[in-house]
Amino acid sequence: MIKRGIAHLGVFFLYLLSLLPLPLLFFFARLLYYLLYYVIGYRKKVVRQNLTHSFPEKSTSEIISIEKKYFRYLAELIFEIIKLTTISEKEVLQRVKFKGLEQLAVHFKSGESVLACTGHYGNWELGTLALGINVAAISAKTLVIFKPINNKIFEAWFNKLRTNYGNIFIAMRQTLRGMATYKNEPTLLCFASDQSPTREETKYFVDFLHQPTAALLGVEKIAKSTNRPIYYFKVTVVKKGYYHVEVLPMCLDPSKMNEFEITNLHFKFLEDIIKEQPQYWLWSHKRWKFKPE
Repeated sequence: MIKRGIAHLGVFFLYLLSLLPLPLLFFFARLLYYLLYYVIGYRKKVVRQNLTHSFPEKSTSEIISIEKKYFRYLAELIFEIIKLTTISEKEVLQRVKFKGLEQLAVHFKSGESVLACTGHYGNWELGTLALGINVAAISAKTLVIFKPINNKIFEAWFNKLRTNYGNIFIAMRQTLRGMATYKNEPTLLCFASDQSPTREETKYFVDFLHQPTAALLGVEKIAKSTNRPIYYFKVTVVKKGYYHVEVLPMCLDPSKMNEFEITNLHFKFLEDIIKEQPQYWLWSHKRWKFKPE
């Protein structure tokens, strides 16, 4: 009961914070950066190791520079996500601009559904909100596959802010059931395809950032079974709190692809994006905890 009370109090505090304008929240983010990086040292060892292994060609000073930029962005990202609790539709659309959505509209008008790939790069939560609003405007539904978190109170808070503007979130293990529910209407089925599988789910390792990386095969399996075209959503951070998303055709005919080719391809897309601006990927995640036996 005490833990539930604390969690409810935490959610209420997040709501109050979200009422503040983002420029003020970014001031708090600067303070949080110093706390995370210099005082607590939150997962600094994990971040340093991930960066060092991913960029063996970079010097220690270059790695530390990326590391600091990452922690500054992580602090900003935390407050951007808090802001989503009460953010208006107008502000969402001001902060995220898309290029290439007309490609999806062609499929939707023909009654076809589409698969979307991206990674945990930039503000994926804000980007998903903006995507749902834009996709609804071209007469389709956005279905987002996600991994539930353990705390049910914070899970409910996350689900509320994620579905404020019509997005439908489907737990990863319910993907096929969710697809069946909307089988008679055009949908955009979205995957953050860089998530880590469990040890039991690990069936394939892809070469990603100079390391064998356990890969989820859900995108490939669904693409192969349905032959839905796949588009990659390339996120670019324009400036603090503002993003550009380019819709790139990744695989328009999955039936012609060899086994694991689709998985290799979407990891290659993400790797190229990370190399351009590495500080905006989720480096504090223990992404390489499983190795090939």
